[in-house]
Amino acid sequence: MTKARGGGRVRPGGGGAARMPFVLLVVALLAGGLISLLLLNSALNQGSFQLSRLKKETTVLTDEQQALQRDVDGYSAPDALQRRARELGLVPGGSPVFLGPDGRTAGTPSPAEAPAPPPAAPAPASQAPAPPPAAAQNPDTPAAASGGTPQPTPTPGR
Repeated sequence: MTKARGGGRVRPGGGGAARMPFVLLVVALLAGGLISLLLLNSALNQGSFQLSRLKKETTVLTDEQQALQRDVDGYSAPDALQRRARELGLVPGGSPVFLGPDGRTAGTPSPAEAPAPPPAAPAPASQAPAPPPAAAQNPDTPAAASGGTPQPTPTPGR
């Protein structure tokens, strides 16, 4: 037997065998930590890809919604409603008549009368000249059928 520094005794061949379970535990903990970090990183990347795809889809749907809203605004504008009502043969109503809860009427009913067509605006000098008077009176021409001014057609498919 030999003496070590500090007065303690050293066991013959005893230091390495006691460390083996500790080293295996540390290696197992490190390996487990690395695997869990890898799985966490993969899950975050997958979520990032899904978030990116959903943002693109949201942008496309927002653009479509705005285009549809522009169409609705165009169709519900007062001048567009008036033009469409004239095309359908509708005329402005007279004074309103109200029916009370007791069955009495308030107001005098009167039939609606078609208003006189608005005067045709003179064409600017940069546009084509007006058709001759004979063509304007011919009801078969598209210009005479629509009141003298050509109307744009709605966008197909909307």
